[in-house]
Amino acid sequence: MAQTATRAEHGIDAPFEERLRAALADPRLESTLSNFQNAWRESRVAMMDEVDFAALRGTLKAAKTEAIDNIDQYLDQFAAAAERVGTHVHFAATADDATQIIERIAREHDINLIAKSKSMVSEEIALNHTLADHGIEVVETDLGEWIVQLRHERPSHMVMPAIHLARQQTAAVISDKVGYSVSADDVSEQVHVARDEIRSVFFIAGMGITGANALVAESGSVMMCTNEGNGRLGSSLPPVHVVLAGIEKLVPTFDDAMTNLRLLARSATAQRMTVYSTFITGPTPGHEMHIVLVDNGRRVMRALPEFREALHCIRCAACANVCPPYREVGGHVFGYIYSGAIGLVVTPFLNGLEHGAGPQSLCLSCNACETVCPVGIPLARQILDVRKMVVANDGLKPAKRVILRTYASRRIAQALMKIGERAQLPLTHGGRFVRGTRIPMLNKQTRWRSLPALARPPLRDRVARLKEPAMPAALVPNAAAGKTIALFPGCMTDWLYPEQGEAIATVMRALGVGVVHPEGLHCCGLPANNSGDTVDARSMAKQTLGVLERIRADYIVSGSASCVAMIAQDYLHLFRDDPRWLARAEKVAGKTIDFTSFLVDIAKLPAGALAIDGQPTTRITYHDTCQGLNALGLHDEPRYLLHDVLGCEIQELAENRLCCGFGGSFSFEYPQVAKRLMDRKLDNAAATGAPVVVTDNQGCIMHLRGGADAREQRIKVRHLAELMAERIEEMRVNKRASGADVATTRG
Repeated sequence: MAQTATRAEHGIDAPFEERLRAALADPRLESTLSNFQNAWRESRVAMMDEVDFAALRGTLKAAKTEAIDNIDQYLDQFAAAAERVGTHVHFAATADDATQIIERIAREHDINLIAKSKSMVSEEIALNHTLADHGIEVVETDLGEWIVQLRHERPSHMVMPAIHLARQQTAAVISDKVGYSVSADDVSEQVHVARDEIRSVFFIAGMGITGANALVAESGSVMMCTNEGNGRLGSSLPPVHVVLAGIEKLVPTFDDAMTNLRLLARSATAQRMTVYSTFITGPTPGHEMHIVLVDNGRRVMRALPEFREALHCIRCAACANVCPPYREVGGHVFGYIYSGAIGLVVTPFLNGLEHGAGPQSLCLSCNACETVCPVGIPLARQILDVRKMVVANDGLKPAKRVILRTYASRRIAQALMKIGERAQLPLTHGGRFVRGTRIPMLNKQTRWRSLPALARPPLRDRVARLKEPAMPAALVPNAAAGKTIALFPGCMTDWLYPEQGEAIATVMRALGVGVVHPEGLHCCGLPANNSGDTVDARSMAKQTLGVLERIRADYIVSGSASCVAMIAQDYLHLFRDDPRWLARAEKVAGKTIDFTSFLVDIAKLPAGALAIDGQPTTRITYHDTCQGLNALGLHDEPRYLLHDVLGCEIQELAENRLCCGFGGSFSFEYPQVAKRLMDRKLDNAAATGAPVVVTDNQGCIMHLRGGADAREQRIKVRHLAELMAERIEEMRVNKRASGADVATTRG
């Protein structure tokens, strides 16, 4: 029976906020997607261990770059080669052009039934619905696509369309279709019933439509990868075969296609290869073959340097498989047609900015997507660039605009912080947290996570009182002794956790490293940048650069992985169109390093340097922060410091690559999603039995400390520098007790 209803009639074009509410209210969704993501991660690791992922990624990226940079040359080469072997090649500038071409082919052959294999481009151009309006029925033959078609939904995942559904839900759909009860628990039975229902379509359809995983320019061949065999049936049994593909699927050579093949299944389904990997060069004898190549906004992306690399995508959906918000709300919310991180990037160009505006706000910039992308697309950065497009078009929410604009002024922000130190007393009662309150603006935030009290005094006032020696003597032998660092605390350390800044200074002095506390620092601009507020982000970045470039120091060191990523990486993109400020940013970026990397790579602390004989072993678990792990590449370094240098016993945290849910303003704008991620992190921490969680980023510390306090969970959350500073003080006490002279010298 033809699917004649429109998308709007079935609610799949519901507003973003409505889709979000429905997803958060679905009791099965989060569990289903979490189980999938965890299983996929484990399997992917095993598959990638068999190959050199970095080398293959570099090779495929180079091939895709070559194809996209010279797209007209390779399109001409592909079309000529395909036509030589009897294939008809069509170019569609828009979605309407593509649907009209396919409708015309169907009319010419008097076709009213089409068997379609998986094709995200067909979803992009609304092919099924458009053809249904003209009396042509399209039956999805991929199992997941068939199920979501019966439910009048879009795919929620680019590779596994029905991944959002539990087996009981799919059984209900199939039972309703076939008219008898199908097992709700036996997935194998469900598959066999569905296959029996679908199979006859291949023999009576006048046209088969398939997608393409790659288009080989040198031969005019189509590479198609499936796990169900429906692609082969659809491309060979119906008398007319239409391949529907975006122009970005081009690769220059067969070798490039094989590299794609080696990465695609490993990235998509954590297999070595898909069950059916097919190369089609020309039509089946006696049949007709057409290839419809779709632009629909791709050339616009290609013309923009910020987004060109998104056209390298091979549609593996690995970015969705590691995305924390995706696992909580699913692809119908975290995307539009294309889900996952890449969907947030391409939607404005393929389907309109209005369809990407809501979903992009769910990205919390954890950078996990980029680490698994088989072509190394800078997805997190591109999503921020989309966010800036949305802000430029729609503006910021009024409250957020006022907050960011006010905070951008160092003088006003500091005055408000000083007022806040005293104004907070009725809420904190002199304690370290702002807990549940009846104040409307705070109530929504403090019911599930206590907020930190402003420090009294902040770090800037504390260091102003210090009379430090110019160059202290080294207590611990290391390679950095005699150097000078400028401490960049970050605004959260300054105003919320000054003891962490003091701990970094303590460690540096013990290494014989001079510490400079730059005057005039405010904020690196990360909150504004992550909010899409380019004007205020650049203003704060310029103020920060102006201070840091005047400091005479060998390195700029920060205990905030987020601040380091902003200064050392994001500034270069922020000022990409301003050569003068870019040069200044590059100079400062070259000197900026995180606390952990400084100790490992610059100081080269030897194993056992801070261990004390007879000291009870400290049991801890380590939380890998998103910016530390995914942006700065820190994994072994903090563990080396904790285990080898300090002698701690590390209990590894389950799901240690999963974000804690902070994401800056994300946790304030989407508290339900942030709470779920936070609870999972705290539950995993509790399961280790370790009394202390150690990490390297103040945002995570704020989030997890606040959550533990609200849950009355007896676990401490501490910065790595705090543990190291405490150990150094213990060593000083022990040396004094033994009569050793540990006095520092004045330079």
